[in-house]
Amino acid sequence: MADWRDRAQVNGDVVFFRYSTEGIEKNTEEVFVWDLDKTYLDTSIDSLGGLFQAVLEKAMSKRNIPGTDTLLRALSQHREKSRGQSFFPIFFITASPPQMEERIIEKLEFDKIRPLGCFFKDNLKNLTPSRFWRLTKQVGYKLQALLELRTRLHPEVKQIFWGDDSESDAIIYNLYSDICSRRLGPHDIRNTLQKLYVTGDQVDTILLLQSQIPENDPVDKIYINLATDTDFDYYLKFGRRTIATDNTFQVALDLFQDQKIDHEGLHAVVQDMIDNYGYTPEVLMKSYDELIRRGVLSQIGFEKTKPFLVEKGLLYASYEPSLTPSQENTIYNEPWVQDRIDYLHESR
Repeated sequence: MADWRDRAQVNGDVVFFRYSTEGIEKNTEEVFVWDLDKTYLDTSIDSLGGLFQAVLEKAMSKRNIPGTDTLLRALSQHREKSRGQSFFPIFFITASPPQMEERIIEKLEFDKIRPLGCFFKDNLKNLTPSRFWRLTKQVGYKLQALLELRTRLHPEVKQIFWGDDSESDAIIYNLYSDICSRRLGPHDIRNTLQKLYVTGDQVDTILLLQSQIPENDPVDKIYINLATDTDFDYYLKFGRRTIATDNTFQVALDLFQDQKIDHEGLHAVVQDMIDNYGYTPEVLMKSYDELIRRGVLSQIGFEKTKPFLVEKGLLYASYEPSLTPSQENTIYNEPWVQDRIDYLHESR
C-alpha cells in the first residue's frame, strides 16, 4: 500500500491508476464510466467512520450492489461477441483514497472485471480540522477526474455513465456534458462551481482542461442508482438521457433495449438478483412495470422482453402493463438533453 504513488499519476487530489495502453484509450470509441461507491460496491465513505471502514475492509468483504458484477460481465461478453474486442473499455471513479487501490483491484479481479483505469481521491490528507469539509465534497474532484479522462480518449468517443444519488452524480455528469460541449462558458462554469463548493484552484484546473478537449458532447447516457430514494421526478430536469433506476434489473432492461446486452445477459442479471440477493420475481416485475409507466421501456422493448420473461417464468402469459408502453423511449416527452439546467436548486 505504501508504494501507490510510484504507480499513479497525481494531480491535486485526483489520483489515476492506468491499467491499459495509451493506444487502447485513444482508439476506443465507446467507454463506460462507473462510480464505485453505492453504484457498484455497497460502500459508504461520506463519513469518517465509513471512510475508515472502507480502508480497513478486506477485498473479499466488499459487497456488490445487487447484480452489478453480473451486468458488467454481460456487457463485456456482448461486446466481445458483437465487436470481437478482448478488452472491456470501463473506467471506475471513486472518492475512496488511493491507499485502497490494491484491495479494490483485487475485488474487481475476483468479479472478473478488468478496468482500463481507476480514479481515486487523495482523501486521507483531508483528515485535518480545516479540511474536514472536503471529505464529502465530490463535485470538483469528479469533474476534474472526468475531464482528465476526456483528454485521454478518442476525439469522438461516446461515454455511458453510472452514478448514484448520494454524491450529486447527476449534477456532475451533466455538468461534464455541458463543459465538454461548451453549453457553459468559463464565466458560468466558475460561478456554478464556486456555489457547489469547488475550490478556486480546482476551478482553474477544470477550465484549463476544458481548453484541452474537443468541443463536442461525449455523453451518451447516464444511469443514477437511487441509493437514498430521491424522487424520480427530480431527474426530469436533466432530460431523458439521465435515467434514475431503483435496481440493476431496470438498468439491464434499458441496456437490452439499447442492444448493449442480449437475452442471456438480461437473464443472468435476473437470476443473480434472485439467487444471491433475495429479490423475488414479484418485486422485479413491479420494477419492470414501473419502467414502462415512466416511459423508459418502449413498446419495442416491451415486445422483445415480455415473451422472454414469460418463458423464464418471471411473468404470466396474460400479463399486461398498467400503462400502455410508449412507441419510443419518451420519459414524459422530455428533451434528450435540456438546453439549460438549474444546477443550484433541488426543485425542478
